[in-house]
Amino acid sequence: MFDPGPAAEVAYTAAKDGRWTLRFVRDLRHPPERVWRMLTEPEALARWAPYTADRPLERTGPAVLSMIDGETPHPLPAEILAVRPPRLLEYTWGEDRLRWELEPSGDATRLTLWHTLADRDFVPKVAAGWHQCVRVMQLDLDGTPHPPVRGQGALAYGWAELEESYRKTLDL
Repeated sequence: MFDPGPAAEVAYTAAKDGRWTLRFVRDLRHPPERVWRMLTEPEALARWAPYTADRPLERTGPAVLSMIDGETPHPLPAEILAVRPPRLLEYTWGEDRLRWELEPSGDATRLTLWHTLADRDFVPKVAAGWHQCVRVMQLDLDGTPHPPVRGQGALAYGWAELEESYRKTLDL
């Protein structure tokens, strides 16, 4: 049984370029250095993220992030724009832009994701997807790993209910 955990703190705003930015915040009981590795190391990303990486995301420059749905990877070009370990990682993923900020809080981390995308209607969908993925990351960090929840398989783990909940929270 997959426990999705509590709702994340979310909000969205209009981006300067006419797109939309989701702000997704989750508190993790682990130091930024451990969370950083989950965000940058290909082996760690494969355990929780909706994509795999062709290289460590620890330096700027081009990369390929392959979205996973079932057994089929869908490669998307990425550009790593900013790397400030263990506090900031920013990159493009296809047409989207992701900015991960890690703020230390004692031995814990406040993880904030800023995900900029084109379609406002996708904001609650993206929030639901990140909710599931970050929950899997959290379980992995806690030492109780769960297989990745991504692609069409996410529907079996309460994605539709999460999407509806975030749609209401975001008033969309």
